[in-house]
Amino acid sequence: MVVRQETRPGTGAGETPPEFRAAVESMREAALRPEVFCEEMPAPQRIAPYSFALSADVTVDDTDVGTGRIILLHDPDGNDAWDGTFRCVAYARAEIETDMITDPLLPGVGWTWLVEALEAHGAEHTAASGTVTRVATDSFGGMSDEGGTAQIEIRASWTPQDPGALRDHVEAWGELLCTAAGLPPVPDGVTAMPSRRGQRGPGR
Repeated sequence: MVVRQETRPGTGAGETPPEFRAAVESMREAALRPEVFCEEMPAPQRIAPYSFALSADVTVDDTDVGTGRIILLHDPDGNDAWDGTFRCVAYARAEIETDMITDPLLPGVGWTWLVEALEAHGAEHTAASGTVTRVATDSFGGMSDEGGTAQIEIRASWTPQDPGALRDHVEAWGELLCTAAGLPPVPDGVTAMPSRRGQRGPGR
């Protein structure tokens, strides 16, 4: 994954701490599936002194089937609510079959996707929390021919135990996006590497 935008510290922050720079570089090294187009985005600057964010879209046959973002927050003074000095905040949204919206097990399954992705990528963490939301949309009048749509939204945050290994956390988030979008898992023994379609760099 190749990205260009530089990290920008939050309001009032001084020189960027080396541990934050190392964490950001680790995030930039993440290898995502070719269906995932990932790039840097402006990070919120009022939640923590330092922040960095990535956004991604999952595209299959030129159709966007999922989207999300992951934000890294850093407060050198620590944060009691985080139980640490770093915090990952992630969001994932994907289209699902409309008949799944009434499944009472869906929220629990959605949370399991996140937990299992973090475990599979060795993204050690603590203090995980979040929500899973089901969204149904019906069309009427002149739009009635479009039929209904359904989506699942997963919002979560957790404290990474090793900020120098944020690559694992980004790759877990990428897997969550693909799982929510209904993509089959990558076979065992096959490493997901980004194609040009999943990268952005000078001249692209």
